Amino acid sequence: EVRGWGCSNLERNLLMRELYGSFIAKWFQFFSCETFTILLEPIEGHGLWDGKEVFGNLPKRSLQEGPVAILTRATIRLTGLQQFWKHINPVAIKMKAAKGYITSLGLGEIPWVKQATFSIWESREAMMAFAYNMKEHAEVIKKSREQQWYSEELFVRFRIIGNTGTIKGIDPLKRNL
Repeated sequence: EVRGWGCSNLERNLLMRELYGSFIAKWFQFFSCETFTILLEPIEGHGLWDGKEVFGNLPKRSLQEGPVAILTRATIRLTGLQQFWKHINPVAIKMKAAKGYITSLGLGEIPWVKQATFSIWESREAMMAFAYNMKEHAEVIKKSREQQWYSEELFVRFRIIGNTGTIKGIDPLKRNL
């Protein structure tokens, strides 16, 4: 089990070289780039990414306890773009204040159309409370289905195996692993 890698600078540079290759590791080091690397194991999920089960055939539910990482990804139909973007910011603001929330990133594979959110939570229960008990989020889920905003969607939960690095100078998982 890996968990948080307490590494010296030399060990971290070797790890970065092993994970990303010599060129990228040297680039990060030369430009003094802050990096945060997290190792994950997919444990449950459903949906497709560009028509493929990219994480394999996962069970819909698992018995995972403890911190959990979530990837949600959707291809938004052109007819759903306006409604999606109208509703997303209020939910994102509430997520950052939710009990058990650790951190998140929004990713735009193709900006505005293929969107993903990667979030980390103290527990599955905390994430579920946000996702299904927070009125605004539950309404967005309902509207997205009723109005068919997405042509494709993916939802995957991950067990956190380990991490190294920081985001804005802080290891967001230090107190949670």
